[in-house]
Amino acid sequence: MCGIAGFVDFAKASSEEHLRSLAAAMADTLTHRGPDGGDAWADAGAGVALGHRRLSIQDLSPAGRQPMHSADGRYVIVFNGEIYNFRDLQQELAGLGHSFRGHSDTEVLLAAIVQWGLPQTLPRLLGMFAFGLWDRQEQTLFLARDRAGKKPLYYGRCGNNFLFGSELKALRRHPGFEDEIDRDALAGFLQHSWVPGPRSIYRAIRKLPAG
Repeated sequence: MCGIAGFVDFAKASSEEHLRSLAAAMADTLTHRGPDGGDAWADAGAGVALGHRRLSIQDLSPAGRQPMHSADGRYVIVFNGEIYNFRDLQQELAGLGHSFRGHSDTEVLLAAIVQWGLPQTLPRLLGMFAFGLWDRQEQTLFLARDRAGKKPLYYGRCGNNFLFGSELKALRRHPGFEDEIDRDALAGFLQHSWVPGPRSIYRAIRKLPAG
């Protein structure tokens, strides 16, 4: 497993270095999920930053590092999980003219999104995953999980920031995080010993539904 985190700062008042360091700090709370290294990327003009902690499985080379950019530069992704049929997709995409720098399923996913678009790509994926995808052309952040919801992903709007991450601790690391407890979620926890989705224990934060 890996760890992902990121945010969009709608105020767009911070430097790229500050945004990147903050995304890295959020991701570093997830080192137990990705002990093999970490990195972060930011675009100050858009106010967006993405962070990743890596557990190397498919591609141990630098070509598998994240955040990863699509070959055309339009998309940036942080991905957690595994796409079981990525080699079949890679073969199909190679037949359509795509080339690949490494051997990771994340790179194949990006090529698929470039080729078919995100809505058409998601139904093709077999696996367990959660990811955040920034579209630099449309200035839009997309979040997605697999159909079974095997990989966790939390998100929420806190003031001028939209936050997301694999675990709540990553979101809590952001200085804009709002820690008001959701009383209904707390009641659910006391009843079930866990917080039923889509709520989290925090009022501003939700669990992204499966699918």
